[in-house]
Amino acid sequence: MNPKFGASLLSWIPPRWTPEGGLYAIQKTAAAGFDLLEILLPPSMEFDAVTVKKQLADHSLSAVCSLNLPPTAHIPFHPQEATRLIKAALDKTAQLDVTFLGGVLHSGIGVFSGQPRTPEEENTVCEVWADVADYALQLGITIGIEPINRYESYVCTSADDVLGFLKRINKPNLGLHLDTFHMNIEESNFYDPVVGAGSSLKHVHMTESDRGMLGEGNVHWDDLFRALKAISYDGNLVLENFSSAVPGMASAVSLWRPSRYDADELAKGSLAFMRRKVDEFNQQ
Repeated sequence: MNPKFGASLLSWIPPRWTPEGGLYAIQKTAAAGFDLLEILLPPSMEFDAVTVKKQLADHSLSAVCSLNLPPTAHIPFHPQEATRLIKAALDKTAQLDVTFLGGVLHSGIGVFSGQPRTPEEENTVCEVWADVADYALQLGITIGIEPINRYESYVCTSADDVLGFLKRINKPNLGLHLDTFHMNIEESNFYDPVVGAGSSLKHVHMTESDRGMLGEGNVHWDDLFRALKAISYDGNLVLENFSSAVPGMASAVSLWRPSRYDADELAKGSLAFMRRKVDEFNQQ
């Protein structure tokens, strides 16, 4: 396996894009030794792609983009708004010359119907994803769909959920985006979802079970890296851990206890952990 190592914008700042915060995240990501920054696009799309593209180049960083749908773009309830917003995010992604958009692109986080998803809702999701996949293909962009845990969504909570949709839609530029925090809640293990996805796996959020330092929680990292090696994974491994030392982060991502580490310690320690694990399993 030959992955690229990245840091999420959320490793440095809360999920509220500002030009100053974005530049800070770029500077910190480069200084910590990562290959790329994952830019979480704001739903407002108030984002100066031209300036950010230059800032990334100035710091020798590549990038990927992500988007988490807000409640007003929950696909089963608001398919037209979701389609408009995803296409707007794809436009911003293209303006950065970036070829990947991932994230929670199935539902508004925290939006529930009170029931399991229905066949009608599944049809709506498929229609929206097929539409935006065709649009993305014209821009040379791959879309990765991130399942999240049952306490945040009812639409896609597992790798199998997403893979079932992908098989049904059958678009070459639609793939799976996994997150080990959510996998720790929803999957029975860390090996089978990765191997089952195979080449459909395009992006992985590397997150400990408590959002802290990689290797110090309950995620079964050896099983994950064994699976990544089995599929010869060469996508992105993007750190997404949080520190309460970052102003505004505690309320944004529910860090109700003080973190053991600040953002710099988490980033550098976790990057070293990822590099170690890749080297270890590549040598086996």
